Amino acid sequence: MIILDLALMLITAYFVGFIYYGLYRNITARFQRRIGPTIFQSFYDSIKFFGKKEAISHGWMFYLGPIIMATGAIMTLFFIPFFYQSESFSGLSGYGNLFLVLYLMLLGPLGNAMGVGVGGNPFGVMGVTRGLTRLFALELPFYIAVVAIMSISQSADIATIAGSQTTINAFAHPLLFIAALFSFVAMMGQSPFDVVGAPVEVYSGPASEFSGKFLSLLMSQSAIFSFAKLVLMVNLFLGGADGFFELLWKTFVLFLFVIAFGAIYGRFKTPQSVDFLIKVPTVIAIVGLIFATAWGN
Repeated sequence: MIILDLALMLITAYFVGFIYYGLYRNITARFQRRIGPTIFQSFYDSIKFFGKKEAISHGWMFYLGPIIMATGAIMTLFFIPFFYQSESFSGLSGYGNLFLVLYLMLLGPLGNAMGVGVGGNPFGVMGVTRGLTRLFALELPFYIAVVAIMSISQSADIATIAGSQTTINAFAHPLLFIAALFSFVAMMGQSPFDVVGAPVEVYSGPASEFSGKFLSLLMSQSAIFSFAKLVLMVNLFLGGADGFFELLWKTFVLFLFVIAFGAIYGRFKTPQSVDFLIKVPTVIAIVGLIFATAWGN
């Protein structure tokens, strides 16, 4: 049943996403010569926050923002198959393709801007402004790389793209992978592109005013969305997966790279982020697109 399949996908993404977030906090702490919290601390916090009341209210639109963000994250997950050779954990991928997934991924910033905008918190507004300013530059190289991959595979179906990689795209088309990887680091909110919720500068950024169950909802959607993006990258560039073990080790290796990248490099300012994303990965993606178009597979 498709309902059971969707439920299993959501539960898997929820728990694995929180485990990865716990590993992120723990590994980052070790980079900084700290012990850090336990791996499951973020999961415990989300449950604790869900049982607490909100400290402040700014009207229904303020609460609608996190709901739109969570809806975007969950629907994105449902249209990304976990395995390319199985009908299980395929969700709604048979009813939508990569174009729809790219569209759904934009619901998060929209909901964020709507909810935070009515709150009036200067840190939140500053974080949203930074995020929207960076959005086009962040998406551009990723979209170019994805269009090239669809052209090479002659399909917009994610499972077809994953299954058609005799040599994984990361090796067959390294320029496209490198360009998409820069965008992916930014999508995951890691340095040097973490200007949206930059600690100290904008406090917690867009999440500043949220508390209680809506803060828990934001944490949950972040965990689910992060796992969905990891699975998408595995399908597009790392040959997909035909079982949970392969999916987990591929997503973990990719996640570990993102953590290490963010721990090594300092934060860009917003103009620096936009300037770098347009000049470096976008140019790399265009060159990769030219090579892919001229020489194909």
